[in-house]
Amino acid sequence: MSMLEKNPESVLIDNFGRQITYVRISVTDRCDFRCVYCMAEDMTFMPRSEILSLEEIAVLARNLVACGVTKIRLTGGEPLVRSGVVDLVGSISQLPGLQELCMTTNGSRLQELAEPLRQAGLDRLNISLDSLDHERFHELTRTGQLSKVLAGIDAARAAGFEHTKLNVVVLKGRNDDEILPLVRYALNHQLDLSFIEEMPLGVITEHDRAEAFFSSDDIREAIRDEYVLESVGDDTGGPSRYYRIPGHPGRIGFISPHSHNFCGDCNRVRVTTEGRLLLCLGNEHSMDLRAVLRDGPRDDRSVDERVRAALHASMAIKPEKHHFSHDEPPQILRFMNATGG
Repeated sequence: MSMLEKNPESVLIDNFGRQITYVRISVTDRCDFRCVYCMAEDMTFMPRSEILSLEEIAVLARNLVACGVTKIRLTGGEPLVRSGVVDLVGSISQLPGLQELCMTTNGSRLQELAEPLRQAGLDRLNISLDSLDHERFHELTRTGQLSKVLAGIDAARAAGFEHTKLNVVVLKGRNDDEILPLVRYALNHQLDLSFIEEMPLGVITEHDRAEAFFSSDDIREAIRDEYVLESVGDDTGGPSRYYRIPGHPGRIGFISPHSHNFCGDCNRVRVTTEGRLLLCLGNEHSMDLRAVLRDGPRDDRSVDERVRAALHASMAIKPEKHHFSHDEPPQILRFMNATGG
């Protein structure tokens, strides 16, 4: 444990008065899927020497929590393909002051890992599910098997996970006809559900993003063909705007980086696979935390001092907002798999 004590003056506040309480950490850029909106089919992954070790990730988590972060989400790539990730969950979950430890996963390995993750202290899961049709699911993920993901969802429920959320990226002409079936599935299984507008990250050749764009407003209209949506003020610390369907406990969320910019109350930063502290999903402003971790004395006090100084210095370069556009070429060339969710 760190020898430095947390104090109220250590919290991270950017130049726009926003306090950082939520961090997403990419534990690997590797994945057993090749989703069409996330990465190229023939990906080149980072050399392992350039990726943060699990021990380095734990050090960053320790210092982020000491600086006021109350929620951490582990992401990838696919976090469950990284050996030792359950032990990492166990380490981070014990940090004093951390209120919620979550994970975003494609669900393919949950059948065997849901129970160990729950026992290690993971609080909540987000599971990507873009189709309920076996053939289409394989087409969108290129390698995924829907049956494994559905079994993983069942395993998560059996392990005692609550408020599990499905994440759906809707692409026009690809899966927009499954909006209502996915809503019904979530309601029937007492799951939360978030619909996400495609993020313009990385150069994708499999489809035209402008032609495939399907807005949150369009999704809401499709849902209203069958259900009443009541806006609610629930806040999970993320960018979703939530609705409820009367008579059902689950929530329907919308993440709308294009049509409804959510930057004004941003409380988030991301740690990329190679250890960059990314201050904004839609910009390249960042701090090299890997160098901070590896350059200098390795005792806890020295590392903590360097990391916390870097975290505070990074607040000066956090931008006010992103400038995503679904009808222009991507300005951000990194793929989502290494970004941290």
